[in-house]
Amino acid sequence: PGFTESIICKFVNASTADGYNPYRITREGIDWEVIDPHDPWSFIGYWGDHQLVYLLKLMELSRAFHPGKLQAFLSEEIFAYAHVPYQIKPYEALLADPRDTIIYDTGAEKEIEHRVVQSGADGKLIWQGNGQVYLVNFAEKLLVPILAKLANFIPGAGIWMNTQRPEWNDANNALVGYGVSVVTLCYLRRFLVFFHSLLDHAQAAEFAVSEEVAAWLGETDRVLEAHQALLSQGICDPERKTILDGLGAAASTYRATIYEKGFSGKKQALTRQAIMAFLDRAQAYVDRSIAENVRPNRLYHAYNLMRLSPDGKAISIRRLDEMLEGQVAVLSSGYLTIAEVLEVLSALKSSALYREDQYSYLLYP
Repeated sequence: PGFTESIICKFVNASTADGYNPYRITREGIDWEVIDPHDPWSFIGYWGDHQLVYLLKLMELSRAFHPGKLQAFLSEEIFAYAHVPYQIKPYEALLADPRDTIIYDTGAEKEIEHRVVQSGADGKLIWQGNGQVYLVNFAEKLLVPILAKLANFIPGAGIWMNTQRPEWNDANNALVGYGVSVVTLCYLRRFLVFFHSLLDHAQAAEFAVSEEVAAWLGETDRVLEAHQALLSQGICDPERKTILDGLGAAASTYRATIYEKGFSGKKQALTRQAIMAFLDRAQAYVDRSIAENVRPNRLYHAYNLMRLSPDGKAISIRRLDEMLEGQVAVLSSGYLTIAEVLEVLSALKSSALYREDQYSYLLYP
């Protein structure tokens, strides 16, 4: 446990400004995949699960052993952004071909290589024009992955997997592009609740975040607020597309700014109450979507498929078979009551996932 905060700092300093994590961390710093023309299996992309659950479990450990330590981090500008030479395409391009969504930025790669020669591993971080690594606080580093997940939130379905990689299980490669994850939706809920609790016990009344991130958060919150009435009425396929359009466009605008101009270096104060209100609003959408993913047998969907209508005005959902990881995610999300937890555990014993001879479960039926 004594190393927990160090690992958390290492983890968040390896996350990018667009909300993802690189391939790995080595003694030479962060590392990413490249296309090798001599290797037909080489590929680029971001796995979609790491940003939430791995960080979340580290933070839960920190709170258990060193309460109050993370609250102190919230205002401290000691955290950096990884500079990975990937650019996620604009939102409209994601819709047009969700399996081909990332551009390898050779210009950024050359810039990074030049910096590494001069500064070592720090050359793989985002720098300011003043020749210093750009630093932000922990509150901003937690907001960015939340916003990145909400940018791909399809109401009633989950988190759209459109960064050219799968999630927990590499066997899910076939879901890349059109797959929508209820698993990450459940961990997003747990992340939102944890962050809300951190803020609730924080001493600072406001937090200075990059003005670009503040604008992204503001636009995302406006989209969620504008459609909040639908949470009690139900969201149909055209409304699903409308909400995703708003969330996706907000993220696309932010990414374009960061890729083209970088951070301005200007910070904007966000009040603790405003951030908590945003987290509450996001959680209301997440909770409604988890509720819509319960199966007739009382288990929960793990992954869905999304389909854009021919006229581009609606998104329909196709439900897949039950998977064990969906049940693990919903059980650990904090969404279920005690009675509902027991229902899921009982339903698992009666499902096609159960192996009576092994007294255990299959990943897939």
